Amino acid sequence: MRKFLLALLLGTFGGCTTLSDTYQVVQISTRLGDLYVWLYEEVPVHRQYFIDLTNSGYFDDYSFNRVIEGFVAQGGCPDTPEGFAYSIHLLEPEFRPQLRHVYGTFAAGRDNNPGKLSAGCQFYVVHNANGIARLDDNYTIYGFVFSGMEVVDQIVAVETDESDEPLETISLDINMINITRAEIEASGFRIPE
Repeated sequence: MRKFLLALLLGTFGGCTTLSDTYQVVQISTRLGDLYVWLYEEVPVHRQYFIDLTNSGYFDDYSFNRVIEGFVAQGGCPDTPEGFAYSIHLLEPEFRPQLRHVYGTFAAGRDNNPGKLSAGCQFYVVHNANGIARLDDNYTIYGFVFSGMEVVDQIVAVETDESDEPLETISLDINMINITRAEIEASGFRIPE
């Protein structure tokens, strides 16, 4: 049903668009609603890794597992006491000076490793309206939630346990979809040139 509604939406807004008029974006569906994420091409390794994990269905078994109002909504593989030292999903950092931790930033989680290696299997969305400057150049930013931050507002407001995990699971259904420039820019997001 969701794919039918999306096709109807694309047909309504896009008219007779061609694939060259569309962009591939991330759709994160939850029981509270959908988020749409632009992935930055200037962060190629993290971008492609996330796309590959999404297309393989990796995130289907995971959820938003750490949510803190005014900080972040974190999803994907959960933190472990031993960190990610033995993870197969570690990525070298890709810091970009033009990408900062502002409200809606989509970035890779990591443990406290000295090389600042990312856990490619984990992501977070910044929920602080003032941004979180202390995370800049410490965690790799590779996307931006251009639509659906009202859903993040709901996610971070749920009841949690002492480790900030929601008491009622917020499962992830993540897909790569194509939408038009007009649909993206209707959200107020400007597509990077």
